Amino acid sequence: MNPFHYHRPKTLAEAQMLFRDAESPRFIAGGMTVLPSMKARLLDAENLIDLSKIEALQGIEARSGRLRIGASTTHATIANSAVVRQMLPALATLAGGIADRHVRNRGTLGGSLANNDPAADYPAAALALDAQIVTSERTIAAADFFTGLFETALTEAEIITAVDFSLPDRAAYTKHRHPASGYAIVGVFAARFGQHWQLTLTGSSAYGAIRLMAFEKQLVKGATPDGLDGVDIDDLPILEDPSFPIAYRRHLIKLMAKQAVAMTIDDVSI
Repeated sequence: MNPFHYHRPKTLAEAQMLFRDAESPRFIAGGMTVLPSMKARLLDAENLIDLSKIEALQGIEARSGRLRIGASTTHATIANSAVVRQMLPALATLAGGIADRHVRNRGTLGGSLANNDPAADYPAAALALDAQIVTSERTIAAADFFTGLFETALTEAEIITAVDFSLPDRAAYTKHRHPASGYAIVGVFAARFGQHWQLTLTGSSAYGAIRLMAFEKQLVKGATPDGLDGVDIDDLPILEDPSFPIAYRRHLIKLMAKQAVAMTIDDVSI
C-alpha cells in the first residue's frame, strides 16, 4: 500500500471541502472495499476522507410511511435495529447475513450501494423496495442508480447521505452464500405490494442487481412458488465463472426465488 493522508471530518460540508481541495481524494466509510483494493495496489489514493463519524449520515427512522437509514449506518446496526425488525424485517435478515462479523461491524449501507459489487446484498433490496438514494446533491431512484458492475449514477464528489425504503406488504430475502466469503453466489429479494410483485437478483448477473421480471409476470398471474420452475430464464445475463457454472446458477436462481416467494406467502418474513 502506498502512503496516504487520512482525514476524519465531522460534517458533510467539511468532507466535501476536503474532497475539493485534496490531491487524489477518495471517500471511505467502512473501508471494506477501498482498503483491500489499496493493499493490492488496484487503487491508489493520496487522501482518504472517512465519512463514518459524520452524525448526519447515521441513524434509522420511520419517515412518511417509509424507512430511512443513514448511509454510514453499519450492517450490524441495521440487523439489530428494533425499528428495522418491526417495519422491514427482511432487510434486517439481509443485513445480518452479510459476509462475516467483521464486515458487518465495519461495512455500511451507503458504502455497499456506492461500490455496487455484483455480489452485494443491498442493491437487490434497494431495487425490490423502490428505494430512493438520497445524496449530497439530489435523490436518485434505485432503478436509475445502478448502471453496471461497480458503477453507479454517482458523480465523483457526490456522497450518499441516506436511503429511503418503501414498505411492502410482505418481503423476504434468500441467498446461497459463497462458502469462503459469505457473499451471494445467488441472492433473491422478493417484495409484494398488494397484487404486485418485485423480485430482484444479486450475485449472478453480469450487470449487477437486476429485476426478475419473468418471475414477476407469472406471480401476478397467480403462479405458486413451484410454478416458477417452468419459467424460462435462459436470457438472463449470468456471470461466467468456472467455479459456479451458468447452469448451476440458473438452478439456484429458481430455488432461491421459490423460497423467497414462499416465505412472503406463508408470512414467514415481512
